[in-house]
Amino acid sequence: MVKKLLSRCYLAAIFLFLYLPILVLIVLSFNDSKSRVVWGGFTGKWYVSMLKNETIMEAFLTTLQITLSASILATILGTLAAIGIQAMRRRGKTILLGATNIPLLNADIVTGISMMLLFVRFTKLGFTTVLIAHLTFNIPYVILNVLPKLNQTSKSAYEAALDLGASPLYAFYKIVWPDIRPGVISGFLMAVTMSLDDFSITYFTKGAGVNTLSTMLYTELRKGIQPELYALSALLFGIALILLFLINFRSSRKNPINN
Repeated sequence: MVKKLLSRCYLAAIFLFLYLPILVLIVLSFNDSKSRVVWGGFTGKWYVSMLKNETIMEAFLTTLQITLSASILATILGTLAAIGIQAMRRRGKTILLGATNIPLLNADIVTGISMMLLFVRFTKLGFTTVLIAHLTFNIPYVILNVLPKLNQTSKSAYEAALDLGASPLYAFYKIVWPDIRPGVISGFLMAVTMSLDDFSITYFTKGAGVNTLSTMLYTELRKGIQPELYALSALLFGIALILLFLINFRSSRKNPINN
C-alpha cells in the first residue's frame, strides 16, 4: 500500500514538474494585467490582440502553409516508400530502415546546419528550402507508421485480386488501403505535429522575410515578453495537444472485428 502510494506521488510530482509551467503560461494568457506576478482579472483581449497582430498572423499563415504542404507530401512519399521497403528483401529492408532512423536520431541542429550548407551551395534560402527541410524530416515518421500496418496485410489476398482480373491500383485500394489507412492517418498527424513546432531546422533553412511561429516567437522574445505571446503559445499547445490525442486515440482504438 505504501509502495503504491509513493509511486503515485512520484508520478504526480513528475507530471506537475512537466506541465505546471504550461499551466502558468495559459493562466497568464487570460490575465488582464501585463505583470506576471499580479492578477488583474480574467480577460480574453490578448487573444483578440494576437489576431490583430500582422506579424503573428503572417507567421501563422506561413506555418500553416509549410505544415500542411510538407505533411501531405510526406504522407504520400512516405507511404510509397513504405510500400517499396516492404517489398524488398531482408538485407535491403534492413539497410533502408537504418537510413530511415538516422534523421530521427540525429540532432536537429546538425540536420539544420547540414541542410543550410546544402541549400546555400545550390540556391537561396526561402520558403521552398524550409518546405524541403520539413518534408525531409517528416517522411521517416510516415514510413515508421505505415510499415507496421503493411507487415500485417495479407499478400495472398492482393495477389488473388490480381489473379481475378483486378488492376493493381484497384486491388491496392480495395485490399491494402483499408489495412494501412490507420497508419497513414497516424503518420500524417505525426508529421503535422512535428512540423508545427519545429524550430532548429526551420531557423537554419529559412531566408530573410520568412518566419514561422517558432522563429517569430524566438525573435519577439529577444525584444521582450508580450502578453500576445502567452496567448499564441497557449494556442499552439492546445493544437499540439489535440493532435496528440487524435494520434493516441487512433493507435489505441480496438479493431471492430475483435469487439
